[in-house]
Amino acid sequence: MTRRAFLRSSAAGLAVLVTIGCGTAFSQASPQRIVAVGGSVTEIVFALGEQERLVARDTTSTFPEEANSLPDVGYIRRLSPEGVMSVAPDMVLMLEGSGPPETVDLLAKSGMQIKTVPEAYTAEGILEKVRVVGTALGVEEKATALAEKLTSDLAEAKATANARETPVRVLFVLSTQGGRIMASGSRTAAAGMLSLAGAQNATPDFNGYKQLTDEAIMQAAPDVILMMSDGRDHANGAEAVFENPAIAATPAGINRNLIRMPGSYLLGFGPRTAEAVRELSAKLTAARD
Repeated sequence: MTRRAFLRSSAAGLAVLVTIGCGTAFSQASPQRIVAVGGSVTEIVFALGEQERLVARDTTSTFPEEANSLPDVGYIRRLSPEGVMSVAPDMVLMLEGSGPPETVDLLAKSGMQIKTVPEAYTAEGILEKVRVVGTALGVEEKATALAEKLTSDLAEAKATANARETPVRVLFVLSTQGGRIMASGSRTAAAGMLSLAGAQNATPDFNGYKQLTDEAIMQAAPDVILMMSDGRDHANGAEAVFENPAIAATPAGINRNLIRMPGSYLLGFGPRTAEAVRELSAKLTAARD
């Protein structure tokens, strides 16, 4: 039996087990038992003061610290249907792109509400997340207040970043495994963050992430290398980056300009993004000076 067939055949049984175990079926009215999937979604629930309604979260939801005490239902793109249903939620707040599709389909067929929160790597995208989560939770007034605060914070952060006189060319490096540089192009969270911070993406001519040739790295000529501090290359430090001959030949390599920031903070596009923009902008200015 295929996994898809197994999931479909298990849907009814799982739903019955959850109903029996909790004494009630999933509520379609006012969700009080919520699973949050996606770090920014969980952060928004906390920022709205509705964290008491959370019964579980996914692996990427590690902020604030209190979120880590909740049951973990799996990685955002490899969710466990059994794990989600075991906590008997009446709603799953799910960041766009969560999955796999078979799991999402099974959960929807079980009777619980599935609310997809759109993802866009822009300031407006953050505000839309807040509005969608607020509406899903029935706390529109709280969401409006939070959106207004974030609008002001983001505008201030962007204004400060854009005041930099000389643009900084930044290469976001996702990985250096095997000596190969995996970097960010356009339409990524990294590209969106660089735009908010008033920086130039050094490799905008492709979408997503890809391995770069030595020639492409030298042509990109970044002033700064940006990486996640909690990425797979963290233990290797700066040496793993600057030992690459192509990077060593760029302005970033010559000046050893490397910035590391926590991934969920840097690329989360949630309530902390304005703070992250200010921090990145200040680091970019210091590196260029």
